[in-house]
Amino acid sequence: MKKILKWGLLAIILCIAGLLLFVSFALPNVGEPEYLKIEKTKERLVRGEYLANNVSVCMDCHSTRDWSKFSGPLTPGTLGKGGEVFDQKFGFPGEFYARNITPSGIGDWSDGEILRAISSGVDKNGRALFPIMPHPNLGKMDREDLYSIIVYVRSLKPIANKTPDSKPDFPMNFIINTIPKKAEFSHKPSEKDVVNYGAYLFNAASCIECHTKQEKGAKIEGMELAGGFEFIMPSGGIARSANITPDHETGIGKWTEQMFVDKFKSYTDSTYVPNKVGKGNFNTVMPWTMYGKMKKEDLKAIYAYLKTVKPIKNTVVKFSEQY
Repeated sequence: MKKILKWGLLAIILCIAGLLLFVSFALPNVGEPEYLKIEKTKERLVRGEYLANNVSVCMDCHSTRDWSKFSGPLTPGTLGKGGEVFDQKFGFPGEFYARNITPSGIGDWSDGEILRAISSGVDKNGRALFPIMPHPNLGKMDREDLYSIIVYVRSLKPIANKTPDSKPDFPMNFIINTIPKKAEFSHKPSEKDVVNYGAYLFNAASCIECHTKQEKGAKIEGMELAGGFEFIMPSGGIARSANITPDHETGIGKWTEQMFVDKFKSYTDSTYVPNKVGKGNFNTVMPWTMYGKMKKEDLKAIYAYLKTVKPIKNTVVKFSEQY
């Protein structure tokens, strides 16, 4: 009997070891990067700049934000330089750094390697990327929109800035290799198809990532868009994402389309100047000044889509000076 248990235990250990070896060396497996040579056109450059700064807001994480001011507007001269860290303080299973995406950082990447990274979550060297960079969402976008983002990123001013390598904790250092998936590109809906077009933009903006509470990097099932994700602010205090479901008591159920659009546009009014934020005073990670430059029709489409999602009652305390 003891021999049977001994051999059984050994078999289990060997199976686990084999599984870990497979996950470590055979994954991620999303295929080789495509051979691409994306033509730089004025239309793609303009579209890419709009998406990267005002919809998908790639520049939000890949630049330096000034947390002495409300909403952390981008610090001039840092566009694309990377370095922002997402670590255990925010509930993430490790230390993850935004890469330098200027030509000084990824200038030796091919267009196909960049496309694979942003749409499937595998970098130039075949390493898995943690989905803080929301490749599961970006991989559902229209190829043409992603081509435009790549053209824009290629146009950024080179900034020499070496960013640290990300360091996932155990067991995420194994799990991370199972996350990348082959892209499932879509076609951008017609703007006349307002709800579906809004859903497309909503996905491109990855709103669900911040507006859904998570535990150890995983979204809490059943609480999608109900807010409550906590952010320890560099200026002090804890900010929490808002409930953006159409719940009438705790979400945006009572908001009109005009209220929704005006909320964003108030941060791009010609008279708006970001307030200075004292230590421990209310601040937010929501990049209002970036999203505020989204086209009105695009904001209206996102509002139309949000009105169709499931209302979830969840009261969120937007800010606390401390735990």
